[in-house]
Amino acid sequence: MSPEFESTPKLGFGCMRLPLLDPADQTSIDLEQFKQMVDVFLEGGGTYFDTAFVYHEGASEKALGQALVARHPRESFTIATKCLAWAIGSAEEAKSNLATSLERLGTDYIDFYLLHNVGGPRTAKFDEYGMWDFVREQKAAGRIRHWGFSMHDGPETLDALLTAHPDADFVQLQVNYLDWEDPVTQSRACMEVAAKHGVPVVIMEPARGGRLADLPERVAEPLRACRPDLSLASWAYRFCYNLPGVLTVLSGMSSLGQTRQNVAEFQANAPFTLEEERALADARATLSDLAAVPCTNCRYCVKDCPQGVAIPTIMNLLNLELMTGNREFPKGLYAWQAVRPASECIACGACESMCPQSIDIVRQLEVAAEHFE
Repeated sequence: MSPEFESTPKLGFGCMRLPLLDPADQTSIDLEQFKQMVDVFLEGGGTYFDTAFVYHEGASEKALGQALVARHPRESFTIATKCLAWAIGSAEEAKSNLATSLERLGTDYIDFYLLHNVGGPRTAKFDEYGMWDFVREQKAAGRIRHWGFSMHDGPETLDALLTAHPDADFVQLQVNYLDWEDPVTQSRACMEVAAKHGVPVVIMEPARGGRLADLPERVAEPLRACRPDLSLASWAYRFCYNLPGVLTVLSGMSSLGQTRQNVAEFQANAPFTLEEERALADARATLSDLAAVPCTNCRYCVKDCPQGVAIPTIMNLLNLELMTGNREFPKGLYAWQAVRPASECIACGACESMCPQSIDIVRQLEVAAEHFE
């Protein structure tokens, strides 16, 4: 990792879940509280702010411009924002997002510009629109300092993308201790691919959308017994802070109190002791034991499915529901991860005949449709 990236503090400020004046209105950001959060983050040594064209329906970029760019020296922070080209109707509109982001933010350049949620069928739009060449051109023109992409797919997809685009400056990946050995997300394998290509990683979802900060009691027990003085969230962040090749670790901050806690725990960060490693291993083992569907993501079931149902992804979300004791969280993920939903299953049984684990897939898909659709 370059010296420039080495100097980036490991805690990044995610601007996807900002405080709201009206919970029913995603654009009603509490600007005064956000300003205080920005100040606390900067005073605590943070510099990296992450937003996107679509966060808070565009209001996140505007609020960041007002709370950060208009109030602090430009050289005292870095900004990351993103273009969701696969959800946009034309190449011209997708490319125009950068100019709009610059205007909203009130800056002449973006430090870290991302092609947002690349992978699977979405990659085709980035290719069709010429977005890879676009970000290269904009970097050469000085409107982008560094470019990369975010993705939620597995290591094979990441390897193919970095092979096709070896000049990417960084990648943004979902990494946390719950997904580290998960057969679908494969956080560890993705980190290894990034290391092989020599590309630094921005980590997203280090606390799995807040789930690792609110664990079932039997999972939390060994962590609390080991370090009763630490929050559950701090275990998740420390796991990520101390991984090699990490540029920064994003925390979606929603309140001033949360920002203060994150900054304090970041400043107190240290590698895990042997006792802490054992406690975390116990918690992870208990989480794994709560999973009931023995899916290994071999994907044999997908090959002959006439409907193209996202079976391994759906099995993973069923396990996530069981592990976290929370249905709404995996239901939200299901809305965009299950490209072909469980309800499209025609119960032909082709998947079950191919499954090495003898999973009752048709029945599990019925459960998923009932729980998540």
